[in-house]
Amino acid sequence: MFSKACQYGIKAVIYVWKQSLNGAKVGAKEAAEFVQAPEPFTAKILQDLVRKKIIGSQKGPTGGFYVSQEHEKFTLKDLVSAIDGDGLFSGCSLGLTECSETNPCPLHNDIKKIRGHVIQMLTKKTMKEIALEVENGETVLAHLV
Repeated sequence: MFSKACQYGIKAVIYVWKQSLNGAKVGAKEAAEFVQAPEPFTAKILQDLVRKKIIGSQKGPTGGFYVSQEHEKFTLKDLVSAIDGDGLFSGCSLGLTECSETNPCPLHNDIKKIRGHVIQMLTKKTMKEIALEVENGETVLAHLV
């Protein structure tokens, strides 16, 4: 459903949230190790999210990626849109330029319902709430061996 970049970004932002809840900042290398992705790719995703103000960053020896009160409103939908764009939430699933309520493609009405459910799922909780679930052991980001 999500691109690989989006999957890495979601996991990395949850990790950044978890660390920020404990007052720590996260380096790109640490985030990449956690999400099991190449460091340059992870750094690029995180830097793009900083530019889009989904997370923050601080340079210097005590710097890194972090989140704070100003980031508390963001949901998974915001994160998905920031990384993958809004294509999942709009546009014709068959790529038709004239698909609309008055001129629907064969999938239009079914996709509209599915999109509504996906949007509801992705906006139900903030990234902070998801990070707290992971922190409290209610959900997991990795399988325990």
